[in-house]
Amino acid sequence: MSDDLMTIRQMCDTYEVTPRTLRFYEARELIFPQRRGQHRLYDRRDRARLILILRGKRFGFSLEQIRQLLELYEPGGTNRAQIAATINVGRDRLADMERQYAELSEAIADLRTQISPPVRYPRTAQRMTPCRRIRPRSATCSSCCTMC
Repeated sequence: MSDDLMTIRQMCDTYEVTPRTLRFYEARELIFPQRRGQHRLYDRRDRARLILILRGKRFGFSLEQIRQLLELYEPGGTNRAQIAATINVGRDRLADMERQYAELSEAIADLRTQISPPVRYPRTAQRMTPCRRIRPRSATCSSCCTMC
């Protein structure tokens, strides 16, 4: 993308965000658009930061984590500290996501078991409910049921 400045509308169209989202990130001091009167103009640095913010949010990083990682950026430097910190935060987040995935997989399996249709047994010629004949406990009624 060129070094030209972009308006808020162009940013919204390009990155599929709302003006409110951009203003929110500006209020949280994650991006720093230039102001010309009532207009906000975003430069290359703001676009790069927005891409990193959106990627971090997609991975579930908090805005505070994203801010800390963005603050480590050193223009013209090797940014080893930023890269190392990003990898560490990424590993932690991946471990959290994998744990959540395992818990969710288990919950899905449990729910499937709970809502699956009951097992239906084939009907038999014999009655499955006890008859109401009065007899001693030791006696069974094999002629009308199997439960006496």
